Amino acid sequence: MLPINSYIDHTLLKSTATVDDITRLCDEAKTYNFFSVCINGCYVPLAEELLRDSKVKICTVVGFPLGTMSSRAKIFEAEDAIGYGADEIDMVMNLGLFKSGKLNLLETEIASIKNIIGRKILKVIIETCYLTLEEINIASKIVENAGADFVKTSTGFGPKGATLEVVSEIKQAISPNMKIKASGGIRDFITAKTYINLGVARIGTSSGIAILNGEKSLL
Repeated sequence: MLPINSYIDHTLLKSTATVDDITRLCDEAKTYNFFSVCINGCYVPLAEELLRDSKVKICTVVGFPLGTMSSRAKIFEAEDAIGYGADEIDMVMNLGLFKSGKLNLLETEIASIKNIIGRKILKVIIETCYLTLEEINIASKIVENAGADFVKTSTGFGPKGATLEVVSEIKQAISPNMKIKASGGIRDFITAKTYINLGVARIGTSSGIAILNGEKSLL
C-alpha cells in the first residue's frame, strides 16, 4: 500500500471558504504531501499559483453540489477550470435524469465532459445516499461506459457519505481499469485504511491531517 497521504484529496468545498482558508489548505497539502486539494472553481487560479512548484494536484468540482444544471454549463465549467490549471474534475451526475431513465443523455453528458478535458482525470459523483444498491450498480456502469476515470461516492453535502456496502457495490459493478473515490464521513485513520484495503484509489476528506495523526498514534 502506498503512504496514506498519497490517497487523500485534501478538501474544502464550503461556500464560506475564504482566500485565507484556501491558502491554508494548499500549505497543508504541501506540508503533508497530500495527492491534491479539492476546491471550488473560483479558487483554481489561486491554487495554481500557490501549488505551482509542488507535486500537489488541483482538483475542482463541476455541477456542484446538485448536478442539475445544463450539460453546456457543466462543459463550460470543466473547460474553464482546466484552462486555469485544474488537473482533475469531480463532476456531479444528474440524478434527475438518472431517476427518469434518461441513461443515454446521462452517458452523453459525462462523455462530453471527458472529451473536453482530455487526459485530465474525470471523477463522477453519483451521490449514493439517494440511490439503491441496484441503482448504484447501474450508475457505476454508466460512468465507466462514458469514459470517466473514477466513480465517486458523494458530494459530502447529502445526508450520508461513503459506506463500505456502497463501495463494495461500486467495485462489483466496474472493471479493474476503473477507480473509486470514497468521500463523505471519512475522518480517521482506521476508516480510511479500511476503504483503501477494499480497493479505493482516492479518499476525499477535510480530515486528512487527523487521519495522518491517527496513523502516527498507532505506531
